[in-house]
Amino acid sequence: MESIHPHFKLILGSSSIARRKILTDMGYQFTLMSADIDEKNIRKDKPEELVLALAEAKADAIVSKLHTECEDEEQQPTILIASDTVVVYEDAVREKPSSVEEAREYIRGYSKGHTATVSSVAVTNLKTGLRKSGVDRVEIYFNEIPEETIEKLIEEGTVLKVAGALLIEHPLILPCVKEVAGTTDSVMGLPKELTEKLIKEVLAMASG
Repeated sequence: MESIHPHFKLILGSSSIARRKILTDMGYQFTLMSADIDEKNIRKDKPEELVLALAEAKADAIVSKLHTECEDEEQQPTILIASDTVVVYEDAVREKPSSVEEAREYIRGYSKGHTATVSSVAVTNLKTGLRKSGVDRVEIYFNEIPEETIEKLIEEGTVLKVAGALLIEHPLILPCVKEVAGTTDSVMGLPKELTEKLIKEVLAMASG
């Protein structure tokens, strides 16, 4: 039987608690690095292009950071995972709300309506330099979200720190979610299936 922990090192290029939890749930052990980039400087017309550009920029920043550090000559390849997620509502990209009022407006808009998340993953084999990227989109449909629920969410404050003030896994919002066309892990910022696929691709092409 092969060990659940693969024969490579893994770096998660993110400080997101949700992404850390998802990768841990997938059975991986990893180290963390964050990319110091100005995301506002990267703009694209389509959300799919935007999240890909952001994930690639994060990966590039971390690769540059690693190159300045002392590298040891180990045989195991090191895999870097970088990702990004935006919320798309009526064709407009939503980032973190800039105020309490904007967060309230965002959540009210979802009530009896629908929104989507677009997540990107960029996986780099640091030993070979090979990188593979992909995008996953999830559509989310809501029942009515009561005003009382919205106020509780605002008061708690977590919604102010996430794109589109969207937290479908939150206990207060969960009962208001009518349907999710896609996976919750993708909405939370790291689509498991796409991540696994890209890891396999950068390893297979390196050994092939």
